[in-house]
Amino acid sequence: MTYDRMESAAYLSALLAKGFSKSLASRANALGFLPGQFPVLVELWNEDGLTQRELLDRLEIEQATLANTLSRMERDGLIARRPHPKDRRATCIFLTDRARAIEEPALAAARDADQELFKGFRRFEKELMLEYIRWAIDNARKL
Repeated sequence: MTYDRMESAAYLSALLAKGFSKSLASRANALGFLPGQFPVLVELWNEDGLTQRELLDRLEIEQATLANTLSRMERDGLIARRPHPKDRRATCIFLTDRARAIEEPALAAARDADQELFKGFRRFEKELMLEYIRWAIDNARKL
């Protein structure tokens, strides 16, 4: 029996994520961030000053991945770390003026990347696909 990876939801979802990242990359590079930094930026645009633990909980990524992403973002002038006012062990992560200035164009870039992925879809097809993706993600969280 042969295995057809094009029938694998895991393989197809990885290709979809890669396609979105590639579509966002050219736009993101022009604005000074990487696609992998986008989820962190979104969380901080929504609520600046989160701790690394809060970001981990919200983003559902590995601690080492987030630590590397934050280090690069700090190096690139997108975030600044400050001591937590009540917990000496924790650090709060704040956006820099540079990161705040790219919020609108970055969100527009992500919307454009989404539009490219859904080119040719009718509105209800896009909504249905998004619903199916969320459903599959919920199932994966239960594993």
